[in-house]
Amino acid sequence: MADFNWNDLRFFLAVARAGTLTTAAQRLRADHTTVSRRITALEEALRVTLFERRPSGFTLTAQGERLKQTAEVMESAALLAQGMVADGDLALAGAVRIGAPDGFGSCFLAPRIGSLCERHPELEVQLVAMPRVFSLSKREADIAISLSCPQEGRLFARKLTDYRLGLYGTAAYLDARPPIRSRADLRGQSFIGYIDDLIFAPELDYVETIGEVVPRIKSSSLVAQLKATLAGAGLCMLPAFIAANEPALVPVLPDELTITRSFWLIVHEDLRSLARIAMTADYIADLVRREQALFLPPPASSITP
Repeated sequence: MADFNWNDLRFFLAVARAGTLTTAAQRLRADHTTVSRRITALEEALRVTLFERRPSGFTLTAQGERLKQTAEVMESAALLAQGMVADGDLALAGAVRIGAPDGFGSCFLAPRIGSLCERHPELEVQLVAMPRVFSLSKREADIAISLSCPQEGRLFARKLTDYRLGLYGTAAYLDARPPIRSRADLRGQSFIGYIDDLIFAPELDYVETIGEVVPRIKSSSLVAQLKATLAGAGLCMLPAFIAANEPALVPVLPDELTITRSFWLIVHEDLRSLARIAMTADYIADLVRREQALFLPPPASSITP
């Protein structure tokens, strides 16, 4: 067996986690032909086939699965060593990828993340605000904001906050229709909500809270739902921390139609001790703690439009 390039294991792990050369290349910031060449070189050096090449992507062989376990142990050791030897500004340099639901990521975190970068000019924040679940074991993110606490895996989770959601519409929409004084008055209203088969977390399936309604406008994106609501397309269940920044929105039956959900901050155990990861996680937690009133506003009085 020939000696292999240890650095090829980075390329191997990237492909194993991504499943395709293109996605792995994007994460490594390399050309996909370079990634392919490094995988081939590693297989030739080890004299094994690590992946099954299929039109749909790369799938690990049995030998590949075994190598992945060992490579992840080596990766964890390398990250730990990096955290131990780096200090000061060096420890707070580099990229931190934050995966968050689009509502939290786009409407709360994005407007507030700039001050973190101002304090630490060598830090690169990558905010992935998308309606999806992020796999930390596949390194899709360094920090994930989730609607639930993980029940398995080598993950560290801390609860950020509970948050409230309520039913909202614009004054223009409500003024053009009969007053809504009870749930019965919701019949015949236009509703905006999620696409049933694209709901990425069960915590978002809250249509039944409203009653027997079927949204006429559906989107997988909460931000898209917000935009449609602001345009007067209908009523929508929205988080209070988003509605608070939109003066055009009016709460509907606020004492009756309120639900509570939670945000959790999750970090892989292998990354938890890295200074830049820990500092960014603390920054997010401090932001949420300082602005608790946005997430859990006091109960509103009923407003009759």
